[in-house]
Amino acid sequence: MHGPAAKLGKDNAASKKTRLGVILFLFYTLVYGGFVLIGLVNPELMGLHVIGAQNLAIVYGFGLIVLAIIMGFIYNAVCTRMENRLNK
Repeated sequence: MHGPAAKLGKDNAASKKTRLGVILFLFYTLVYGGFVLIGLVNPELMGLHVIGAQNLAIVYGFGLIVLAIIMGFIYNAVCTRMENRLNK
């Protein structure tokens, strides 16, 4: 058996990382809520061609996926900076 790969200690940045995570989650929830709202209130709008032959549903859906990936990179970069600054 072996122990953890890294020594774990107190994370002084934990509360700031949690706050950032909640803010990003709420932002994504609002953007996703817009997608759902369009689908509920005006589903015909989802069929509107916005980029070439792609309709709003496809573009918005892929946009949500790309946004989640970008937000993940942002979260990682900001949290790494906070950890390096606060856990010296």
